[in-house]
Amino acid sequence: MLTAFEKMAFILLSLLTLGATYVGFKEMADVIFRGTRELYLDRLPSRLITALRVYLTQQTTLKTRLVSSLFHLGIVWGFTFYFLVNAADVLEGFLPDYVFLGEAGVLHDLYKLVGDLLSIAVLVGVTYFLLRRFVLPNKKDLKYHDNVLLHPKVKAGGVTTDSVIVGSFILLHVGARFLGQSVQVADAGAFDPLRPFASVVSGIWVGGSADALKMLEHLFWWVALGGILLFTPYFPQSKHAHLFMAPLNFLTRPRRTSLGEMPKIDFEDESVEQFGAEKLEHLPKTHLFDGFACIMCNRCQDVCPAYTTGKELSPSAYEINKRYLIRENMSALAGGSASPFPLIGSAISESAVWACTTCAACIEICPVGNEPMLDILEIRRDAVLMKGEFPAELQGAFKGMERQGNPWQNPEKRFAWAKDMDIPTVDDNPDFDVLYWTGCAVSYDPRAQLTARALVKVLERAGVNYAVLGDAETCTGDSARRAGKEDLYQELAMTNVETLNAAFEGKTRRVVVTCPHCFHNLGKEYQQFGGDYEVVHHTAFIEELIMTGKLPESARPSKQPNVTFHDPCYLGRHNGVIDEPRFVLHNLGVDVIEMPRSKKNSFCCGAGGAQFWKEEEHGEKAVNLERFEEAKATGAEVLAVGCPFCMQMFESAKANVGEGPEIKDIVELVAERLREPN
Repeated sequence: MLTAFEKMAFILLSLLTLGATYVGFKEMADVIFRGTRELYLDRLPSRLITALRVYLTQQTTLKTRLVSSLFHLGIVWGFTFYFLVNAADVLEGFLPDYVFLGEAGVLHDLYKLVGDLLSIAVLVGVTYFLLRRFVLPNKKDLKYHDNVLLHPKVKAGGVTTDSVIVGSFILLHVGARFLGQSVQVADAGAFDPLRPFASVVSGIWVGGSADALKMLEHLFWWVALGGILLFTPYFPQSKHAHLFMAPLNFLTRPRRTSLGEMPKIDFEDESVEQFGAEKLEHLPKTHLFDGFACIMCNRCQDVCPAYTTGKELSPSAYEINKRYLIRENMSALAGGSASPFPLIGSAISESAVWACTTCAACIEICPVGNEPMLDILEIRRDAVLMKGEFPAELQGAFKGMERQGNPWQNPEKRFAWAKDMDIPTVDDNPDFDVLYWTGCAVSYDPRAQLTARALVKVLERAGVNYAVLGDAETCTGDSARRAGKEDLYQELAMTNVETLNAAFEGKTRRVVVTCPHCFHNLGKEYQQFGGDYEVVHHTAFIEELIMTGKLPESARPSKQPNVTFHDPCYLGRHNGVIDEPRFVLHNLGVDVIEMPRSKKNSFCCGAGGAQFWKEEEHGEKAVNLERFEEAKATGAEVLAVGCPFCMQMFESAKANVGEGPEIKDIVELVAERLREPN
């Protein structure tokens, strides 16, 4: 199809642009490999399958914004198919009389039909997204609060400019190829059922001379394929890089025991001089990958409890700022130079760093596998461990955990709450089957003690052979790790692992907990310190007792209250315990009313990430009020919880509001309805 001159021109242009493109991609790789920790490629076949499945099904994108996600699905499938289309068009352009897959046959017919359909899918989808960004109303999810820190180029419209460039390229590339197909249909002089949309458009060219149609076919070929060559040098800097970087992100990111598992710092490695992340190059490689993979869709800020209540934190803005910081310093960073600015103040504000509740909603919702929450925790580590800078209120919690073994700073013994109860310790009952880890809240919060008493009643009525550690327990250190005080966390973790391993010697290592934060640390992060335990949340344990017939049938009052259940972040989203609490509630015969944001999409109570121990950052509303009002709006009489910190946050919100549903732990509802023994 191409003339000899055109072939030489295309080869020359290809060499020039591919060279420039190589430099851009090499710089991307060099920047990523500046990061700490290695990219993960263990069990590569499994990782490849996962990455391919996520890419082709767009299962992460389809979690929300269904209309936009379906348009994006069409674009993804179309652009993927166009890798084949572009290769075929180059072959047909360079090889005389060559027709890809032949001039007839099933594969040939399928290729033409799919190409026609997906061309329209891409063109319609990209047009929709451009209209959505620039024309359609209700574009709040594409904007930011005025108090959110933005890179100067983002504030000046850099994201918008990038969207225009990328969108225009796709429209020109796919549109030109589609029009070239319509010219071929017009040249053939008959409607082609295998190219129905191109056939409809072909009417534009009817009546043109053979030479004119041939010229148009060459023109559209050059716009379609020459456009790729002109765009590829810009590709590494653009949001379009997510086309490759998103699947690679899923391919290389760590396999975590749960959504928010934090990596261990090796304090004994004397070669490590930086703990946490002050600058870009201090971030783990997978977090630098995130900056290139980000699609700038702002879905993470839609679900962020800090952002939605008016705080300065936008996970999306942070990732985009990170991208622009890399972009403007790409060559220097790739060459080994230090980034000129710390992350705090250039990518994220200090207030935003401490506003994060570590709920992991940003990780759960991200369509490209980014983990901005974990970036923030690395920044906290630097602030606390390297600079000693953190909210003043946390000093008390840190001292309490260090000196009294609890963030309440309470000097009383942990087991004092049970002095009027006959609860066996491991010394009293060394042959226990299940260890009940009570946690700090039960030890020092009177409201949480009601939950513990209810669980003890259930355990005893079910005939469970259990024991507690009593005064041998100490804080798991969750708040210390989430607040960046990793050295204190490790000290507490190693102490607890030593205590637990001694208690479990020769026994099944089974632990039941009433606190999701204890559940998470004991079960998902203590493995880093030699603690391998089967940890069960009390709602799941109660479900097990019901299923095995060990728990007596509940007595059901004539009037059952309506109940709504709040999924604790560290139970549902972080660790996937979703159905078990609902099973228990349904077994009680109550009418469960789901809140609009529930299960893995649950909204945070506001206590996580050490927020419980400090003043909430300034915003339009407190996070706990936002969630309590959502529960109240369901009309439920009872707000059921499965976390002592959620309990306290909602009790506080109710006191502020003045009225609303009664707040009870699920086990309290179970204990109230236990039939009296005969």
